[in-house]
Amino acid sequence: FYGTPKNPDAHTVTQVLPPQLMRSPLCGRTRLGHFEGVATVVTKLLNLVRPNRAYFGRKDAQQLAILQQLVRDLNLGVEIVPCPIVREASGLALSSRNQYLNVGERQAAAVIYRSLQRAEALFRTGVLNSRDLITAVFAELASEPLVQPEYVELVHPQTLVPLETITEAGLLAIAAQVGSTRLIDNMILRTRRPIIAIDGPAGAGKSTVARQVAQQLDLLYLDTGAMYRAITWLMLHTGTDLQDEPAVAELVSQSQIRLTAVPTDGTASFPMPCQVWINGQDVTQVIRTEAVTSNVSAIAAQPSVRQALVQQQQHYGRNGGIVIDGRDIGTHVFPDAELKLFLTASVHERARRRQQDLKNQGQAVQSLEQIEQAIHRRDYQDSTRAIAPLRKAPDAIEIQTDALSADEVVAQIVALYQQMMGG
Repeated sequence: FYGTPKNPDAHTVTQVLPPQLMRSPLCGRTRLGHFEGVATVVTKLLNLVRPNRAYFGRKDAQQLAILQQLVRDLNLGVEIVPCPIVREASGLALSSRNQYLNVGERQAAAVIYRSLQRAEALFRTGVLNSRDLITAVFAELASEPLVQPEYVELVHPQTLVPLETITEAGLLAIAAQVGSTRLIDNMILRTRRPIIAIDGPAGAGKSTVARQVAQQLDLLYLDTGAMYRAITWLMLHTGTDLQDEPAVAELVSQSQIRLTAVPTDGTASFPMPCQVWINGQDVTQVIRTEAVTSNVSAIAAQPSVRQALVQQQQHYGRNGGIVIDGRDIGTHVFPDAELKLFLTASVHERARRRQQDLKNQGQAVQSLEQIEQAIHRRDYQDSTRAIAPLRKAPDAIEIQTDALSADEVVAQIVALYQQMMGG
């Protein structure tokens, strides 16, 4: 049992006990004391380091759920960030234990993920009860005699309580013995419509593409950039000191942002992703000015602003069926999004697009060199900020847009979505 001092008579022995109902099912039946040790060691580590975020993989879903509950219960002030499962070409989840598999066992172990996929395909046809889904998994596993299941269970992803039927989400978890090696894997099945998360640097065409994807797939488009721009405009409009975080936090807490569809009757003076209102005032056009653009990254980096707006965004996405773009959607806001994209383009191309946008909006046009310098600064701010910096999610699909039109990018994303949905 790790986490206990070798000489308990000379040290204070502290053991962190996660909820019994979370540590006893699944792997807890055969790994007695394991999750108590994990909880104790991780608690000590977090208290020593005091990080803003701690990253844990989704492959060990029971450990992830326990640590998320631990942080909430002990008010540790750290965000537990789930990291997606990374897989080999065969679908086998990457693990240090895979090195113990011989060639035949490694090939056989791929059936574990295939069994999850078989259940997922059944789930997409409307089958929600655990008996049928688990039966489908066992049927696929039976095709590989080298793989001996230890358990196949359907539980709630957060509480780990066994489920008879999936109402919102279910964690389908497997542990199996392959030769002398014990492997685990899982998949979350959600009844919500999928979320499409589109990330990337400024000027990569995210909002244009996201809006068109939402229209073609009949999903809700949520313009997160506009939300941050609206707050930034309000700060400038009211003369609030952008560096005065308490003042910013108070203003944000009293602000209400509303997004509505752009009028189709020709009253909009130039194309925008959506109409943006803050405290009842239409700020659709003014949030695109250079003053707002040059300050929005600094505002977005403030914890109070991010916390308030991320909560609003996650509320929108609770039932799924949205397309959402930004800098940290797939890594922070919706790490469990079903389809993640990372749109990017060269600095020169993004500057050219920005210059054209300014012309279309009738605003003062800067030189390409000036715009490129501003984009370089923006990229640096976005990628180095302490809170949820810009980075590509490990499971995101990157699309380089320099040589592509918006329609071509949209077509790629729609095709990926339809492929994911089995269409």
